[in-house]
Amino acid sequence: MSKVEDFPYETRLNVLYKPLELVDEKALADACTYKWYNQTLSQVNGSVVRLGVVQGEYHWHKHDDDDEFFYVVEGQLLIDLEGRTMELGPRQGTVVPKGVLHRTRAPQRTVILMVENAGIIPTGN
Repeated sequence: MSKVEDFPYETRLNVLYKPLELVDEKALADACTYKWYNQTLSQVNGSVVRLGVVQGEYHWHKHDDDDEFFYVVEGQLLIDLEGRTMELGPRQGTVVPKGVLHRTRAPQRTVILMVENAGIIPTGN
């Protein structure tokens, strides 16, 4: 199984905000200098909300036991699937079901929110 540390992404799995704390996604995104950044913002029951600031492409992967929800705040996110590519713009989102091989790409700097199970391995199984 791959570990987060094995990939060239800045992935932070710590929960940054506790309940009833203000989450300032824009300030975090504006301060980000990484090409591929993933920060867990908060936990909601058994799921987490993550901020992604991305540019370039992620590797092909899948999650055997977990769905993922992607929501574009700004920019453009491409989700490559076997046989097709989905294109998401601002205020658009989709769920990639568990077990589906996929890769995310962003031709320019893109800010996204993700919702997934707290125990998911972001780099895939």
